[in-house]
Amino acid sequence: MFDRRTFLRTAAAVSLSVSAFALAASGAAAADPIVIRFSHVVAPDTPKGKGADKFKELAEKYTNGGVKVEVYPNSQLYKDKEELEALQLGAVQMLAPSLAKFGPLGIKEFEVFDLPYIFSGYDSLHKVTYGPVGKSLLDKLGAKGIQGLAFWDNGFKIMSANSPLKTPDDFLGLKMRIQSSKVLEAEMNALGAVPQVMAFSEVYQALQTGVVDGTENPPSNMYTQKMHEVQKHATLSNHGYLGYAVIVNKKFWDELPADVRGNLEKAMTEATEYANGIAKEENEKALAAMKAAGTTEFHELTADELASWREALLPVHDEMAERIGADLIKQVQQEAGVSQ
Repeated sequence: MFDRRTFLRTAAAVSLSVSAFALAASGAAAADPIVIRFSHVVAPDTPKGKGADKFKELAEKYTNGGVKVEVYPNSQLYKDKEELEALQLGAVQMLAPSLAKFGPLGIKEFEVFDLPYIFSGYDSLHKVTYGPVGKSLLDKLGAKGIQGLAFWDNGFKIMSANSPLKTPDDFLGLKMRIQSSKVLEAEMNALGAVPQVMAFSEVYQALQTGVVDGTENPPSNMYTQKMHEVQKHATLSNHGYLGYAVIVNKKFWDELPADVRGNLEKAMTEATEYANGIAKEENEKALAAMKAAGTTEFHELTADELASWREALLPVHDEMAERIGADLIKQVQQEAGVSQ
């Protein structure tokens, strides 16, 4: 019988031995490059996919080939339920999981990013992710054997289903796919929907076969995974944010030569600026492409409809205060400049 954890441990042992060899040889004249396997679950032509490729380009450039970054998109190595364990075990060196993934890992504070309508846009968001709150959250990962490097944007989410979603009442009884997040579960419950946790790689088929009725995603994810082909309706709700933390195995990172680590930090800073700079544009292009395809009818909320969505969803902030931390929620609201 296949034992996933045994497989991950075996892969980790091989990976660490190879990495150790590369590190030991790093001072030698003809050293093999240090290999960083960067795994992610989305398509290469998404903001995260393009950011990963930009980091590869810059990391190899700034280390003069001393580091080789292998990027594995579309869950080629691990599904989103497996990748954090693989990183902790050393089977892969770098990931960019969605921020919702850290709650199940025991760092519930990251779920503040899942709260509905907590940011008014990218400028509001970046006051948090580039500020002291963002840094303090990344620092919390160290206790889990993870080094947090940066926050990368995808964008703001829209709701989709095979029936119109204009008011909260339209969600009643719908099976809606979510990531594993208590906040997102509470969000769907507040709308009267039935939350269904499911790996990202399985969503298209689940929508196609009716296992779930709908889901939430930024337009870039919806388009690159072809979800618009199997969803008749979508609402431009922009109700929540989807972003990522770029992380690396802490032991691997700490054992890198200081000069190599410095060059990788430089590459990550520039890749972050690039990834976050294109996120809004990529989502706008994806939305335009889906509208042009004509398979999905898109609805913009009226002022009254938006007010009804906010009325239904904002109580989730209070509901999750004990789990996430009331002080942290208030701090994020203040830094983001959003009054609830």
